[in-house]
Amino acid sequence: MTKFNVDSFELVTPEVCLAENEFFDFNHPLVREFAARHGGGFDNDKARAVALYYAVRDEIRYNPYSIELSIDGMRASTTIEKGEGFCISKGVLLAAVLRAYDIPSRLGFADVKNHLASQRLLDQMGSELFVYHGYTDVYLDGKWVKATPAFNIELCEKFGVLPLEFDGENDSIFHAFDKGGRQHMEYVNDHGVFETLPLDEISRSFRDTYPTMADVWVTGSGEGDMGAEFEVENRAD
Repeated sequence: MTKFNVDSFELVTPEVCLAENEFFDFNHPLVREFAARHGGGFDNDKARAVALYYAVRDEIRYNPYSIELSIDGMRASTTIEKGEGFCISKGVLLAAVLRAYDIPSRLGFADVKNHLASQRLLDQMGSELFVYHGYTDVYLDGKWVKATPAFNIELCEKFGVLPLEFDGENDSIFHAFDKGGRQHMEYVNDHGVFETLPLDEISRSFRDTYPTMADVWVTGSGEGDMGAEFEVENRAD
């Protein structure tokens, strides 16, 4: 597995950032159909990448309780089948459908402090630090552009968070503040970019950071709805 620390397109080859593997299974019927339905009919990579970004952002519901840190749980096809995912699995899906159209893509990771989450989730995690937050790095028009399709628009509306837009030219990363001026996301550590999913590394970090949730997130046995929890908690206030 290659970890890139420089933005050099010379490092990108069809075998590296265009390849299919156990996570980017873009020849799976579900992934092919998703890619064709949302990415067909465009005459340039940028327009296609933007359309695929919005499809992954809004058609796949964000749910951190759906985490399953296994090869099967992190496949692009599994995320489509479930209809929900979290930042990493949605980033994998976006990379897979981009690669289906020969658009080079890779995964980037950073630790972020999330100041807007349900209290129940934060209590279970025991931390407001989200390690290995994932995004997709896309190569368009001669440069790498960050795309973060994590939060679907319905969830953003519930939380009062500005939805992340993507134009294929500028980085799409979390806003520091929400609509009301409250602190939203803070990037605290950059893990770099990878040509595939560093599942073992992520699993170790999750076990170290969230010992009470590690088994739940490895087996995919979590239950909950962060958006619904946030609404209830804020009504109570």
